[in-house]
Amino acid sequence: MKEIVLAGGCFWGVEEYMSRIDGVVDTKVGYANGTKENPTYEEVCTNTTGHAEACYVKFDENIISLEELLNRFWNIIDPTLKNRQGPDIGSQYRTGIYYIDEKDLPIIIKTFEEQKRKYDSPIVTEVEPLKVFYDAEEYHQKYLKKNPGGYCHINLDK
Repeated sequence: MKEIVLAGGCFWGVEEYMSRIDGVVDTKVGYANGTKENPTYEEVCTNTTGHAEACYVKFDENIISLEELLNRFWNIIDPTLKNRQGPDIGSQYRTGIYYIDEKDLPIIIKTFEEQKRKYDSPIVTEVEPLKVFYDAEEYHQKYLKKNPGGYCHINLDK
């Protein structure tokens, strides 16, 4: 099993989208690469913790490759928007790919370079090693499965 953490705006939609991909075996939402230990959602929303709303993804690379998973991720974000996706604005809504295994970096960079050719504006998606990941509160986990009519800025049918 492989693991990666992806930030693409509001984590509810990223998690729901990723959970529907064949080969993804587990997802959870949380707060990535900030400075505050064990932040609450309310603290992350203050733009003072440095955390991004993110989705941890565990997947079976015998079913889906990292490259294909990342291409699907790029498909649901606008990587040229800094600190926002859809109507959500704030540093916690930045886009990012936070890798756990450094051997994944060449594939991440390959997909990043492919994206650069698709846009006139610079890509601002962070590519960094995962420094920290704190699970979000239980009510955020699988939010759109529990609340099918809930808010989502992502087209889940892409």
